Amino acid sequence: MSPSLQNNFPKLHNAMWPGLVGKGSPGAEPCIDLYTMLDLTAKAEVNGVKFDGVDLFLYDPHTSIDISDDGIKALADKIRGKGFAIGSVVAPVWFDGSAMGDETKRKNWVTAVAKACRIAKKLRELGARPYGIVRIDSAAPVTEWDKDPKNNTKLIAKTFREAAKIAKDSGERLAAEGEICWGAMHSWKYMLQLLEEVGQPRVVGFQADMAHTLLYTLGCNAPEHRIVPEKFNWEPDKFHAAMKKLTKALRPWTMDFHVAQNDATVKGSGSHDKTGKHCLATDPNGKLNIARDSGYWLRDDAGKVTKKFKHICWDGCMFPNETLMKSETWNNILAAMIQVRENHGWRA
Repeated sequence: MSPSLQNNFPKLHNAMWPGLVGKGSPGAEPCIDLYTMLDLTAKAEVNGVKFDGVDLFLYDPHTSIDISDDGIKALADKIRGKGFAIGSVVAPVWFDGSAMGDETKRKNWVTAVAKACRIAKKLRELGARPYGIVRIDSAAPVTEWDKDPKNNTKLIAKTFREAAKIAKDSGERLAAEGEICWGAMHSWKYMLQLLEEVGQPRVVGFQADMAHTLLYTLGCNAPEHRIVPEKFNWEPDKFHAAMKKLTKALRPWTMDFHVAQNDATVKGSGSHDKTGKHCLATDPNGKLNIARDSGYWLRDDAGKVTKKFKHICWDGCMFPNETLMKSETWNNILAAMIQVRENHGWRA
């Protein structure tokens, strides 16, 4: 048996939203349709190993949040026809909603989550989605949150709890991604405070993305919670100490995991700006050792594989379309994912 086939869990997924995020707005590149993204993912192969599934963004032009039951079945059939399972899905909470907004904004936010839970549940019932969560965030600017941090966090938590009831009734779980552009989620401590304020760890948890959580250690958008020293030159001992502190705090809440690379900059593209910059798996400026550093999330404090996630997903937003259309891009990403599974996975 070749080394690349020693472990078969967690399953390896590719995110479909790189075809959407940072695209389609004035001045940005056009979106890449869902079926093209599926085809690119299906063609990727490394020593006979392929992606096991995909995670979805429930928003046009990929998947309408108001898709009919027949549309959901057609979607499931199309994806299964590629040999893929469906994992986590992203609820489009930002466009006319906010967990920290007025009554209408908060209602719209909860409605978006409810619609996402409906789709997720239906995909599960169709047998197309054996695992995964519904991804959320506060959809609130950090600058607005900062005007009244304590009460704004309480308001966001209240909104999350309303959505949690819907998710629980649907048999789903909600995971808030630790992205520095969202209020009450823009530092590891604020994220932890929000989750504790929600107080429903079995239903509402954390989605760890390696590119975004790296910025937590640097205190981006929240210098008061910086973990590494201010005069930090990526010394290994200081980096590893910071990662241990970060993951010890948030790992117990983590429900979903994104493999990614980051060059420690915070420039997005199009309308999706001021957030963590995802880099290609082979980017020489990347600050992470993907195969090694994923272990901080996939292993416990004692170094034991947790087997907590049945799938992991590559997240690589905001690459140029030319890059996304190259088979080399996806083969390199798949190779990195395989190594993560070999280092921190298991056979079942």
